[in-house]
Amino acid sequence: MKARQSRINYSDSRFLILGSIPGSTTSSFKNGVTNLAPEFIVEVATISHIFWAEQICEEMLSSAIARGTGISKRSPQSIQMKMKQGEAVIAFTADGKWAGFSYISAWANGEFVSNSGLIVAPEFRKTGVAKKIKRRIFELSRQKYPEAKIFSLTTGLAVMKMNHELGFQPVTYSELPADDAFWEGCKSCVNSHILMSKGRKNCLCTAMLYEKGEIKQEGAIC
Repeated sequence: MKARQSRINYSDSRFLILGSIPGSTTSSFKNGVTNLAPEFIVEVATISHIFWAEQICEEMLSSAIARGTGISKRSPQSIQMKMKQGEAVIAFTADGKWAGFSYISAWANGEFVSNSGLIVAPEFRKTGVAKKIKRRIFELSRQKYPEAKIFSLTTGLAVMKMNHELGFQPVTYSELPADDAFWEGCKSCVNSHILMSKGRKNCLCTAMLYEKGEIKQEGAIC
């Protein structure tokens, strides 16, 4: 029987950047080989995390290029602002390596809130951290904008699946905010000409919407 480890408060500021935390990995045993998987701290980003903004933006862009999909470009300054406003979630390992990020934005006077910019560092993909970030950013949306409709625009099948498991449903673009400010962000996407040629009614991204209701149990997504 596996010995129970004492619980550690990973959100303690002492563990944000430096040092190694006991029990910072979990192990699995398969085919006679022990594989170590990192544990992650996933929390609301603050001003103390702004030095990661440039790396996050670079990874967002390089990931989009590698996938051959469009993405609205973000600046380090915009990412830093989201962190300062408490409208972002960041993940990192116990020894201080950045692992992933996502943020929220409110539209139409708080009627809508978007979950955007989900990115995971290449070395931590397929570890389950994306699902942890996705659930935490969803919970943050509900906490800060409890009456809002939550939506996501994505070309990624994995993100679509995570959205569906949380209770999002595919919708037409007519269900999204009509704010010009929202659609302005799409102009930096390589596919913006498709969006504009169709009168902002369709593009390569799939729109998914969550309306107020019960959050599905965590076991359904992790």
